[in-house]
Amino acid sequence: MYASAWCGYCARARALLERKGIRFDEIRVDGNREARREMETLSGRRSVPQIFIGDRHVGGSAELQALEQSGELDALLAQVPGTGSPLV
Repeated sequence: MYASAWCGYCARARALLERKGIRFDEIRVDGNREARREMETLSGRRSVPQIFIGDRHVGGSAELQALEQSGELDALLAQVPGTGSPLV
């Protein structure tokens, strides 16, 4: 997940993933031009958070919440190879 320290939407996405017990990598883009360029290249977006599950870009916090509400998030996470909780 590409995020910034003081982003409310990032905090909301982070809280959902933590509540579900999902391990995830967080790449901070505030003050890191290289990480921000990488995020923009991979996602086509400039806003944070930008969330990837495996190699799939799912979007931001609203899209992550929608996946959770529709029941699709667990199925998507189950497709990520690994041991224990998937990496996001």
